[in-house]
Amino acid sequence: MTRNDVIRKIVKPVVFVACLGPLAWVAWTAYSSGFGPSGPLGANPIEYINRYLGDWAIRFLLAALAITPVRGITGWNAIMQFRRMIGVYAFFYVCLHMSSYIGLDQFFDWAEIWKDITKRTYITVGIANFFLLAPLAATSTQGMIKRLGAKRWVKLHKLVYPAGILACIHFYMMRKGVQLEPIIYAAICAVLLGYRLAKHLQKKAAAT
Repeated sequence: MTRNDVIRKIVKPVVFVACLGPLAWVAWTAYSSGFGPSGPLGANPIEYINRYLGDWAIRFLLAALAITPVRGITGWNAIMQFRRMIGVYAFFYVCLHMSSYIGLDQFFDWAEIWKDITKRTYITVGIANFFLLAPLAATSTQGMIKRLGAKRWVKLHKLVYPAGILACIHFYMMRKGVQLEPIIYAAICAVLLGYRLAKHLQKKAAAT
């Protein structure tokens, strides 16, 4: 069995299942412990679930953004085989985050949801980010790369950069006051995007 076979047949399925771990944990905890105020989900379990899913969405998004820099720094080309999977999982957790807000928090009260979108800036930012990520998830297959053409596909998927920025802004605004965790995530995003900018400027300088 070749190295590629090991990655494709063993490592990728393991990573795929592992990425479902956060969802499995919160679903099992909610099912087994209920929604009581003394349970592991806290006094406001709906808010906990919503924030928990949002936390994992931004973690997966940053992980997807980290894959290219990791390859560039370490020369580990095999890691690129996981970029699409991690990126799709980021959108999956974004969808769960939104679904928990719409279904559990607002009970599908569309009028109230619209008020929230127009009045609460962090929700406006979150919705905008969803619409940035949606076309990336929809065009993540090999078939869509062929349909769009490699150049157009690459150009479209650069939307992940502003999506990463908006995710950090949404996370920071959602928390009340200045907290360390959103700042750490924003710093990680800045480093990852800064790496890409430095590489771009380096290539531009070399071409002149």
